[in-house]
Amino acid sequence: MKIPLLLLTAFATVAQAADWPIWRGPNHDGISTEKLTGTAVKKLWSGKIGIGFASFTVADGRVYTTGHADSKDTVFCLDAVSGKPVWKHEYAADLGDKFYEGGTSATPTIEDGKAYHLSRWGDLLCFDAATGKILWQKNIQQETEANIPDWGFSGSPLVSGDLIIVNVGKAGAAVEKTTGKLVWKSDTDNAGYSTPYPITVNGKAQVVIGSGRAYKGVDPKNGTVLWEHTWSTSYGVNAADPILSGTKLFISSGYNKGCALLDLASAEPQEVWRSRVMKNQFNSSVLIDGHLFGSDGDYDKTNALKCIDFATGTEKWSDASTGFCSLMAADGKLIIMTAKGELIIAKADAAKFEPISRTQVLTGRCWSAPVLANGRIYVRNAAGDMACVSVN
Repeated sequence: MKIPLLLLTAFATVAQAADWPIWRGPNHDGISTEKLTGTAVKKLWSGKIGIGFASFTVADGRVYTTGHADSKDTVFCLDAVSGKPVWKHEYAADLGDKFYEGGTSATPTIEDGKAYHLSRWGDLLCFDAATGKILWQKNIQQETEANIPDWGFSGSPLVSGDLIIVNVGKAGAAVEKTTGKLVWKSDTDNAGYSTPYPITVNGKAQVVIGSGRAYKGVDPKNGTVLWEHTWSTSYGVNAADPILSGTKLFISSGYNKGCALLDLASAEPQEVWRSRVMKNQFNSSVLIDGHLFGSDGDYDKTNALKCIDFATGTEKWSDASTGFCSLMAADGKLIIMTAKGELIIAKADAAKFEPISRTQVLTGRCWSAPVLANGRIYVRNAAGDMACVSVN
């Protein structure tokens, strides 16, 4: 029996498409399994989502994000194809515009038909992802009495088995995902700003939590700290997500702190190397074929897109024309959003920076990571202008 060519094409398109239901994607690494062909960027739709820096998650034909307006935070659920609102939920919240525009930070997490959201002030909510019905809600900061870090909580909730783990407190906290009941908590010291990062080393499942002064490996079931590596950064801003390869864990912070590669093979982490070659202020790098690609330097300082060797920290190239940026990757290519709203598609090449296309898609301050899902790229700026584009 012959299958019509049109049907084969449809099958291929579906096979290439992929949801992006959690921050940094299904593998927690900022890399999509989708194909990314063509160079022409076309705007499909745009919208207003309020002040904030949350990125996007995409699942089951819907895109989720958050923003702030009129003294309220809003969780948005939009139709991924048209951008039309499916549902939204508002709640009273402070803008929190300390040294920057303020607004929302964490990206919603989607899992098994549920949407989980953590606000900068500790509001933790579980929604029916399709309808927006609230299944449970609480303020986990008030319940745990954890300190609110200077710029509020910004890590996305992590689903770990029957638990939701959040970066609240010195080494995180966890609640039952079905009820929101607190299961474990840590000391009240300042959390960092990264999302809990699940890893397995030597057969042991753990979650890496960045606090204001250290990175820790935590047992996700009970919160026991398995290891700790002191990493003090100005203002406690350990925000970029760690990256694991084998037993080696890459960590990076801005404010001239730099980066390090930790070996987690033994009971206590060992530094393989430490350098200031890559200083991720808050936008995470991606690891492709043994090389890290990321934004080096603070927003208001000298900054560039860089490629460094994961094993040694050796710089391979630096491109100052890109400047401060956020990025993800797919199909051997980098999807880069500059702070000034330019969308760049480039080859993930360790030998040189090779842009395929450069397109101005937004104006204003653009710090949020772009998201590719099901053939569409979603981007936003701090003021709350968002756009959905295709690359053909």
